[in-house]
Formats: sequence, C-alpha cells, structure tokens
Amino acid sequence: MNKTTQRHSRRSSSRSPKWQNRGSEKSSQSRMRTKRGGHTSHPSRNRNRNRRNEKFFDVSRYINKGVAPEVQIVDVVQNTFSDFNLNALLTKTITGLGFSSPTPIQDKIIPNVLEGKDVIGLSNTGTGKTAAFLVPLIEKTIRGEHNQTLILAPTRELAIQIQEELNALTRYSNISGVVCVGGMNINGQIKALNRKSNFIIGTPGRILDLIGRGKIQPRFITAAVLDEADRMLDMGFIGDMRKILSGLPKERQTMLFSATMPENIKKLVADFLSNPVAISVATQDISNQIEQDVVRVTNENKFDVLLELLSREEFSRVLIFGAMKHSVERLNKQLRQNGISAESIHGNKSHPQRQRALKRFKDSEARVLVATDVAARGIHVENVSHVINYDAPKTQEDYVHRIGRTGRNKNRGKALTFVV
Repeated sequence: MNKTTQRHSRRSSSRSPKWQNRGSEKSSQSRMRTKRGGHTSHPSRNRNRNRRNEKFFDVSRYINKGVAPEVQIVDVVQNTFSDFNLNALLTKTITGLGFSSPTPIQDKIIPNVLEGKDVIGLSNTGTGKTAAFLVPLIEKTIRGEHNQTLILAPTRELAIQIQEELNALTRYSNISGVVCVGGMNINGQIKALNRKSNFIIGTPGRILDLIGRGKIQPRFITAAVLDEADRMLDMGFIGDMRKILSGLPKERQTMLFSATMPENIKKLVADFLSNPVAISVATQDISNQIEQDVVRVTNENKFDVLLELLSREEFSRVLIFGAMKHSVERLNKQLRQNGISAESIHGNKSHPQRQRALKRFKDSEARVLVATDVAARGIHVENVSHVINYDAPKTQEDYVHRIGRTGRNKNRGKALTFVV
C-alpha cells in the first residue's frame, strides 16, 4: 500500500486489522420461505446460515506484497496432445488454438475419459478443466461412442463459456451443442432441442424443467458432466442434480469436477459414479500468484479512494465486488458519472444485459466490471489486472473465489480489500 492510499485512512495501521461481515443486508426474501432448486428454504435455516457467515476475518492474512518470482507446479505433464491419438481434425484445432501441450489436469483426465472411466477431478478454476472433459468427449462423439452428453453448470455464464469452448474445439466438425439456462427464453431452447444436439449444456433448474416437458430425453444421454459441483451445492441445486442423475441410463459415463469435496458431494459420488478414478491436481497457492493487500478507508472517503486507485495506469482491467445488487448498481452509476467506463452484473439484470456487460468488459470497451458474488460465478476473463473487494466478502471461501479472477494461469494479479 503506497503513501497516497494511506493518506486517505483515518485509522492507525498499528490497530488489529479485523472486520466483521456487516456489509450484507438481509433482504425480505431471507425472512420468508423461498423456493430454490425445487426445495423450500425455511427462515430458521436461513438464520443459521447467516450466523455461520458472520465471522471475523484477520485481514493481515490477506497481505502479501512479495510475490514469488516464479512458481513451480509439482505435477509433471507426461503427454502431448498427439499422444492421445485424437482425430486429426481435433488435433489440428487444438494446435490452431495455440495449445502445444496439455495442462496437468488435462494430462491426467483425458486418457481416463477416453478409456470410458468415471472421473472425479479436483482442481481450482484456471487449470484447464473445461478442455479436460470436452476434448475426450468430443473425440468419443466423433468415434460414435457417445450419443449425447449432458453438462451441468452452476450459472448461466459458466454454461455459455463451456459452449463457447465447445464451439472453438469443434469448428471443423459437425458436432453441435445447445445451452439451456434460466433467464433466457425457453421457447428458443426448445426449438434448438428439436434438432439433434450432441451436447446439452445447462443449469440444473432449467434442465429439469425441460426434462419434465419431455424436450430432453434422458434415455439418449450416455455421458454426464457435473462442473463446479461444489458451487451447485452452495447454490441449492443438490436436489435437482440428484433428480437429473436418477433419470439417466445406468450405463453411462459420469464426470464430476469440484474444487472441494463436502459431504453431500461425496454422497453424490457414491450414489451416481461407478468406480471413479479420483484425480487431484496440485495447483500453485494463490498467495504466490496474487499480490494481496488491504486499503484502510472510512465510510466518508471510500469512494474517493477507489477513484484515486482507478486513476492509475496499472489498473487496466478491474473487477470490483460489492455486497448487494442495489449497491453494485449504485457504484456502477457513480463510476460512470466520474468518467470511468464501467459495467455491472447482478441478479436484477436480465440475461442479455449481463451478457452485454460481460462482453464489453472482455472486449476492453469497459475498463471496470462491478459485480455481486453470485452473479460473478463462472466469469472467466483473461488479464484482469486487479480485483477490488469494495465490500468485505462474507466468508474466506468467497474471498478466495473473488481474488481468483485475477492471477490466472501463469499471469500475476493484484487484489485489494477495503477495510472500514
């Protein structure tokens, strides 16, 4: 933290740096019974969940100004893509996309999927796991070994990203895919499903809806992928996931990818995967990839401090996290009024609005993207220079997820957390 930023602070840096989860306002929905993932959420359960989130954080844990010069990943890549005996056009496509060798998780997952094994992949985002399951499943589709693949993802944004990667990998083939997610017109998705699709990619709620309408025929699905299973669990989709998997043919290939393995995911694995190969890829610690620091502010100068930071040239592509939908939108408007090219993503925006905002951020038409935690899940944008926690995260897991949007792959990143 430099002297310019410190001048904005009214607190002594010698005080114990702790903050409480007080940035999140309880909405009226959290005091009522609400439907989520097909299940009823009771007020008492919400209160218990909120109490678990009300933790004090030792901010000093998140100060790491000295980034290691280079981080060695312990996993040894043993193969090249040519060693997998893939279809010539698929290999050509992979090479054309600039990939000379697989990442560690791809190196270990691809051969097992090609052999028809059920797979558990434990890895963080940014490790290449999407291609780890797409490449072998595309190959098996080309060979005629799979009729149809279903991929479940926690958010619309992640589902669309998977579809984009599928399109890139199948540009020289006749393989097709369709995205089925909430927040988009279901009639267009039904029309697309009337045509033969090799891959169906969607969120659990919308997939279950389309199965109920008879527009997705589970008996044709011969492979299933659960991507970011722990996130789907966090978002209340465990019931939908179980219903969907229960209706699929017993003779199928199933893959599950997750950063963590909570008890409900372990039970899901036990019930729906057959003798899976579990592969855990050691990844570099985020503290070695991301320079982390705190910025002490007051409620009065908080926005001014943000403007001062954004005036610096090195803040070239910035993702800012806020606690609530209305505060995120308010911050976005304030930034625009001060000449900052900004966009926002939150739950009150329609799907087309969120996609336009994300596209402008990816295309560098907007330098800043302001987002809530839930809306930001599945957002993967290259070369994010900084992540700013304008409002404190609720949990350590949220903190890790937020700052993981920068410092991806071999890039360096910086994360700043505002502390009142």
